[in-house]
Amino acid sequence: MAKHGVASVLTLALVLGVAAIPTVVQSIGVCYGVIGNNLPSPSDVVQLYKSNGIDSMRIYFPRSDILQALSGSSIALTMDVGNDQLGSLASDPSAAAAFVQNNIQAFPGVNFRYITVGNEVSGGDTQNILPAMQNMNRGLSAAGLGNIKVSTSVSQAEVGNGFPPSAGTFSASDMGPIGQYLGSTGGPLLANVYPYFAYVATRAQIDINYALFTSPGTVVQDGGNAYQNLFDAIVDTFYSALESAGAGSVPIVVSESGWPSAGGTAASAGNAQTYNQNLINHVGQGTPKRPGSIETYIFAMFNENQKGGDETGRHFGLFNPDQSPAYSINF
Repeated sequence: MAKHGVASVLTLALVLGVAAIPTVVQSIGVCYGVIGNNLPSPSDVVQLYKSNGIDSMRIYFPRSDILQALSGSSIALTMDVGNDQLGSLASDPSAAAAFVQNNIQAFPGVNFRYITVGNEVSGGDTQNILPAMQNMNRGLSAAGLGNIKVSTSVSQAEVGNGFPPSAGTFSASDMGPIGQYLGSTGGPLLANVYPYFAYVATRAQIDINYALFTSPGTVVQDGGNAYQNLFDAIVDTFYSALESAGAGSVPIVVSESGWPSAGGTAASAGNAQTYNQNLINHVGQGTPKRPGSIETYIFAMFNENQKGGDETGRHFGLFNPDQSPAYSINF
């Protein structure tokens, strides 16, 4: 989930100075977090995905019981390596080869789409992202699995500079080489996009409707691009940052987005239902800068009762642990 402490920087940039405040979706996935002691079995979870027409899943580390349950399901999988593995994957090509053998080749019935090398990595560990991605790509290619794309998942805090969206740049210097490498491999950049956290950090400056996709008209005018919701503005700031880094051809996959149903400011079942349903309905049309469908993953499948941090973090689920809907959603 997004680290939201610096979300206010981006949001202020996207709203200050403003004078006035569907097509078929390529893929809507849902993130499957497991930080709970009352969650259903992986086989039941896979059936819940299928019964709701959810065609894509993201998991945050390899787990054999989940991979076994996915076998033969046709659900497209984005699988993180786990941040604790970055150091070994970066320094040792054989560690990447072993990862591929043990967690991908061992499950030939799983429809792997992306391998995510790091989720919102920060501090000195960021230097491991690119070499780990390179070793993972080599491991996949050597195994004849070069069709599986390798990427990393970054927080919206990575594009904390610039107003309007067309002026976006990356905050960290390592993102430029990562973007250029993705351009050379054809992989997308995975971005965690949370209008909720951005809104909560700067709610005195913006209307909640801008975050919920319910603004009646344009809120931000950026040259020829008119922004009616904060989600599009954040995604297009990522695209501008990629262009500034010389990686304008790299597509973006929204690897997390969601809204909590309880536990904090503006966290209610009504707002969560409004945001997530509008997100599903919206992403098929793309953004003002990049029309066309945006592959998007909602965070998360379940309310997870053992997550640390703010109370809201335990209430992002579309479903309760007993598999009943937290609120009504139509995929």
